Amino acid sequence: MLSLRKGRYTARLANGPADVEAAQRLRYQTFRATPQIPDGVDADDFDAACRHVLVEEARTGELVCCFRLLPLHCGAEIGQSYSAQYYELSALAEFDGPMVEMGRFCIHPDWRDPDILRVAWGAMTRFVDEEGVEMLFGCSSFKGTEAEAYMDAFALLKERHLGPKRWLPRVKAPNVFRFAQNLRLRKPDAKRAMLGMPPLLRSYLVMGGWVSDHAVVDRDLNTLHVFTGLEIRAIPPSRKRLLRAAAG
Repeated sequence: MLSLRKGRYTARLANGPADVEAAQRLRYQTFRATPQIPDGVDADDFDAACRHVLVEEARTGELVCCFRLLPLHCGAEIGQSYSAQYYELSALAEFDGPMVEMGRFCIHPDWRDPDILRVAWGAMTRFVDEEGVEMLFGCSSFKGTEAEAYMDAFALLKERHLGPKRWLPRVKAPNVFRFAQNLRLRKPDAKRAMLGMPPLLRSYLVMGGWVSDHAVVDRDLNTLHVFTGLEIRAIPPSRKRLLRAAAG
Protein backbone atom coordinates (compact mmCIF):
# COMPACT_ATOMS: atom_id res chain seq x y z
CA MET A 1 0.00 0.00 0.00
CA LEU A 2 1.26 3.47 -0.92
CA SER A 3 2.93 5.19 2.03
CA LEU A 4 5.50 7.98 1.87
CA ARG A 5 7.11 10.39 4.31
CA LYS A 6 9.27 13.31 3.18
CA GLY A 7 10.25 16.04 5.60
CA ARG A 8 7.23 17.25 7.55
CA TYR A 9 4.63 15.56 5.33
CA THR A 10 3.27 12.06 4.81
CA ALA A 11 1.29 10.68 1.90
CA ARG A 12 -0.91 7.60 2.10
CA LEU A 13 -3.96 5.98 0.60
CA ALA A 14 -7.29 6.57 2.32
CA ASN A 15 -8.17 3.83 4.74
CA GLY A 16 -11.92 3.72 5.08
CA PRO A 17 -14.93 6.04 4.81
CA ALA A 18 -13.67 8.59 7.35
CA ASP A 19 -10.55 9.27 5.29
CA VAL A 20 -12.58 9.62 2.09
CA GLU A 21 -14.93 12.05 3.82
CA ALA A 22 -11.97 14.12 5.03
CA ALA A 23 -10.81 14.39 1.41
CA GLN A 24 -14.31 15.33 0.28
CA ARG A 25 -14.46 18.07 2.90
CA LEU A 26 -11.13 19.52 1.75
CA ARG A 27 -12.37 19.36 -1.84
CA TYR A 28 -15.51 21.25 -0.85
CA GLN A 29 -13.44 23.91 0.89
CA THR A 30 -11.30 24.29 -2.24
CA PHE A 31 -13.90 24.08 -5.01
CA ARG A 32 -17.34 24.88 -3.60
CA ALA A 33 -17.19 26.84 -0.34
CA THR A 34 -18.99 30.18 -0.15
CA PRO A 35 -19.19 32.70 2.71
CA GLN A 36 -22.77 31.57 3.23
CA ILE A 37 -21.96 27.82 3.19
CA PRO A 38 -18.26 27.42 4.11
CA ASP A 39 -18.39 23.72 5.03
CA GLY A 40 -19.69 20.65 3.26
CA VAL A 41 -18.64 17.64 1.19
CA ASP A 42 -17.78 17.45 -2.50
CA ALA A 43 -18.77 13.93 -3.54
CA ASP A 44 -19.76 12.16 -6.74
CA ASP A 45 -20.25 8.66 -8.13
CA PHE A 46 -16.58 8.39 -9.18
CA ASP A 47 -15.36 8.40 -5.57
CA ALA A 48 -16.36 4.78 -5.02
CA ALA A 49 -14.25 3.61 -7.99
CA CYS A 50 -11.16 5.66 -7.08
CA ARG A 51 -8.23 5.36 -4.74
CA HIS A 52 -7.84 8.49 -2.63
CA VAL A 53 -4.43 9.89 -1.67
CA LEU A 54 -4.07 12.04 1.45
CA VAL A 55 -1.09 14.29 2.18
CA GLU A 56 -0.91 15.20 5.86
CA GLU A 57 1.30 17.27 8.12
CA ALA A 58 3.14 14.54 10.01
CA ARG A 59 3.15 16.11 13.47
CA THR A 60 -0.52 17.13 13.65
CA GLY A 61 -2.12 14.84 11.08
CA GLU A 62 -3.79 17.84 9.43
CA LEU A 63 -4.90 17.11 5.87
CA VAL A 64 -3.13 19.58 3.57
CA CYS A 65 -3.65 18.02 0.12
CA CYS A 66 -5.62 15.27 -1.53
CA PHE A 67 -6.36 13.77 -4.92
CA ARG A 68 -7.98 10.66 -6.31
CA LEU A 69 -6.78 8.06 -8.79
CA LEU A 70 -8.85 6.03 -11.23
CA PRO A 71 -6.76 3.18 -12.72
CA LEU A 72 -7.67 1.94 -16.19
CA HIS A 73 -6.23 -1.14 -17.86
CA CYS A 74 -5.95 0.58 -21.25
CA GLY A 75 -7.42 3.33 -23.40
CA ALA A 76 -10.43 1.20 -24.30
CA GLU A 77 -11.73 1.95 -20.78
CA ILE A 78 -11.29 5.73 -21.00
CA GLY A 79 -15.03 6.25 -21.41
CA GLN A 80 -15.33 5.30 -17.72
CA SER A 81 -13.27 8.32 -16.64
CA TYR A 82 -14.46 11.58 -15.13
CA SER A 83 -12.81 13.48 -17.99
CA ALA A 84 -14.92 11.64 -20.56
CA GLN A 85 -17.96 13.58 -19.34
CA TYR A 86 -16.44 16.75 -20.78
CA TYR A 87 -14.10 15.67 -23.61
CA GLU A 88 -14.59 13.39 -26.60
CA LEU A 89 -11.72 10.95 -25.98
CA SER A 90 -12.18 8.30 -28.66
CA ALA A 91 -8.64 8.94 -30.00
CA LEU A 92 -7.18 7.86 -26.66
CA ALA A 93 -9.16 4.63 -26.80
CA GLU A 94 -6.31 3.38 -29.01
CA PHE A 95 -3.76 3.77 -26.22
CA ASP A 96 -2.76 0.20 -25.35
CA GLY A 97 -1.05 0.59 -21.96
CA PRO A 98 -2.24 1.04 -18.36
CA MET A 99 -3.52 4.53 -17.57
CA VAL A 100 -4.56 6.42 -14.46
CA GLU A 101 -6.76 9.48 -14.16
CA MET A 102 -5.72 11.97 -11.50
CA GLY A 103 -8.64 14.06 -10.30
CA ARG A 104 -9.91 16.51 -7.71
CA PHE A 105 -6.34 17.56 -6.88
CA CYS A 106 -6.38 20.29 -4.23
CA ILE A 107 -4.13 21.87 -1.62
CA HIS A 108 -5.59 23.36 1.55
CA PRO A 109 -6.08 27.09 0.90
CA ASP A 110 -4.29 28.01 4.14
CA TRP A 111 -1.10 26.14 3.18
CA ARG A 112 1.51 27.59 0.79
CA ASP A 113 4.48 25.24 1.28
CA PRO A 114 5.82 24.07 -2.14
CA ASP A 115 6.98 20.84 -0.49
CA ILE A 116 3.33 19.74 -0.35
CA LEU A 117 3.20 19.54 -4.15
CA ARG A 118 6.56 17.75 -4.22
CA VAL A 119 5.31 15.10 -1.78
CA ALA A 120 2.10 14.69 -3.77
CA TRP A 121 4.10 14.09 -6.96
CA GLY A 122 6.38 11.73 -5.05
CA ALA A 123 3.34 9.70 -4.04
CA MET A 124 2.04 9.76 -7.60
CA THR A 125 5.43 8.62 -8.92
CA ARG A 126 5.49 5.69 -6.54
CA PHE A 127 1.97 4.70 -7.61
CA VAL A 128 2.89 4.96 -11.30
CA ASP A 129 6.00 2.81 -10.84
CA GLU A 130 4.25 0.19 -8.68
CA GLU A 131 1.27 -0.12 -11.05
CA GLY A 132 3.21 0.06 -14.33
CA VAL A 133 1.21 3.08 -15.50
CA GLU A 134 2.09 4.34 -18.99
CA MET A 135 -0.15 7.43 -19.18
CA LEU A 136 -1.35 9.88 -16.56
CA PHE A 137 -4.24 12.17 -17.44
CA GLY A 138 -6.92 14.41 -15.96
CA CYS A 139 -8.49 17.86 -15.96
CA SER A 140 -6.28 20.78 -14.86
CA SER A 141 -8.40 23.60 -13.49
CA PHE A 142 -8.06 27.37 -13.52
CA LYS A 143 -10.05 29.12 -10.79
CA GLY A 144 -13.07 30.98 -12.15
CA THR A 145 -14.77 30.79 -15.53
CA GLU A 146 -13.50 33.98 -17.21
CA ALA A 147 -10.88 33.14 -19.83
CA GLU A 148 -9.79 36.79 -20.07
CA ALA A 149 -7.97 36.41 -16.76
CA TYR A 150 -5.65 33.77 -18.24
CA MET A 151 -4.97 34.90 -21.80
CA ASP A 152 -1.18 34.69 -21.45
CA ALA A 153 -1.48 31.18 -20.06
CA PHE A 154 -3.75 30.06 -22.88
CA ALA A 155 -1.49 31.69 -25.46
CA LEU A 156 1.49 29.74 -24.08
CA LEU A 157 -0.48 26.49 -24.12
CA LYS A 158 -1.44 27.16 -27.74
CA GLU A 159 2.14 28.00 -28.74
CA ARG A 160 4.03 25.19 -26.97
CA HIS A 161 1.89 22.54 -25.31
CA LEU A 162 -0.94 21.27 -27.51
CA GLY A 163 -1.31 17.51 -27.53
CA PRO A 164 -0.27 15.31 -30.44
CA LYS A 165 -2.98 14.99 -33.09
CA ARG A 166 -3.25 11.24 -32.64
CA TRP A 167 -4.43 11.68 -29.00
CA LEU A 168 -6.07 15.11 -29.09
CA PRO A 169 -9.52 15.26 -27.44
CA ARG A 170 -12.40 16.71 -29.41
CA VAL A 171 -15.11 19.05 -28.14
CA LYS A 172 -17.95 17.47 -26.19
CA ALA A 173 -18.99 19.97 -23.50
CA PRO A 174 -21.59 22.59 -24.47
CA ASN A 175 -19.57 25.56 -23.23
CA VAL A 176 -15.89 25.73 -24.18
CA PHE A 177 -13.15 28.28 -24.89
CA ARG A 178 -11.36 27.25 -28.11
CA PHE A 179 -8.06 28.93 -27.32
CA ALA A 180 -6.13 27.17 -30.10
CA GLN A 181 -8.40 28.86 -32.66
CA ASN A 182 -8.52 32.23 -30.93
CA LEU A 183 -6.90 34.84 -33.15
CA ARG A 184 -6.91 37.45 -30.38
CA LEU A 185 -4.27 35.61 -28.38
CA ARG A 186 -1.07 37.64 -28.54
CA LYS A 187 2.46 36.32 -28.09
CA PRO A 188 2.51 35.29 -24.44
CA ASP A 189 4.51 36.79 -21.63
CA ALA A 190 6.00 33.47 -20.50
CA LYS A 191 6.55 34.52 -16.88
CA ARG A 192 3.02 35.89 -16.49
CA ALA A 193 1.65 32.83 -18.28
CA MET A 194 3.30 30.39 -15.89
CA LEU A 195 2.24 32.40 -12.85
CA GLY A 196 -1.33 32.26 -14.11
CA MET A 197 -1.37 28.48 -14.42
CA PRO A 198 -2.40 26.19 -11.56
CA PRO A 199 0.58 24.44 -9.93
CA LEU A 200 -0.64 21.02 -11.04
CA LEU A 201 -0.67 22.06 -14.69
CA ARG A 202 2.80 23.61 -14.44
CA SER A 203 4.07 20.31 -13.07
CA TYR A 204 2.53 18.37 -15.93
CA LEU A 205 4.11 20.69 -18.50
CA VAL A 206 7.67 20.61 -17.13
CA MET A 207 7.48 16.81 -17.35
CA GLY A 208 6.47 16.90 -21.01
CA GLY A 209 2.71 16.90 -20.57
CA TRP A 210 0.28 18.27 -23.13
CA VAL A 211 -3.20 19.79 -23.18
CA SER A 212 -6.39 19.80 -25.23
CA ASP A 213 -6.93 22.59 -27.76
CA HIS A 214 -9.88 23.97 -25.79
CA ALA A 215 -10.88 24.63 -22.20
CA VAL A 216 -14.19 23.55 -20.69
CA VAL A 217 -16.21 26.13 -18.78
CA ASP A 218 -17.35 24.23 -15.66
CA ARG A 219 -19.82 26.42 -13.80
CA ASP A 220 -20.58 23.66 -11.29
CA LEU A 221 -17.06 23.87 -9.84
CA ASN A 222 -16.48 27.49 -10.98
CA THR A 223 -13.43 26.54 -13.04
CA LEU A 224 -12.02 26.48 -16.54
CA HIS A 225 -10.24 23.21 -17.16
CA VAL A 226 -8.10 21.70 -19.88
CA PHE A 227 -7.61 18.01 -20.52
CA THR A 228 -4.02 17.15 -19.65
CA GLY A 229 -2.07 14.07 -20.69
CA LEU A 230 1.38 12.80 -19.82
CA GLU A 231 2.98 9.75 -21.40
CA ILE A 232 5.36 8.37 -18.77
CA ARG A 233 8.02 7.39 -21.31
CA ALA A 234 8.10 11.02 -22.54
CA ILE A 235 9.27 12.39 -19.16
CA PRO A 236 12.88 13.61 -19.51
CA PRO A 237 15.38 11.33 -17.69
CA SER A 238 16.57 14.15 -15.42
CA ARG A 239 12.99 14.85 -14.35
CA LYS A 240 12.36 11.13 -13.74
CA ARG A 241 15.35 11.05 -11.41
CA LEU A 242 13.97 13.98 -9.41
CA LEU A 243 10.55 12.40 -9.18
CA ARG A 244 11.92 9.05 -8.05
CA ALA A 245 14.08 10.80 -5.46
CA ALA A 246 10.90 12.46 -4.15
CA ALA A 247 9.22 9.05 -4.13
CA GLY A 248 11.99 7.62 -2.00
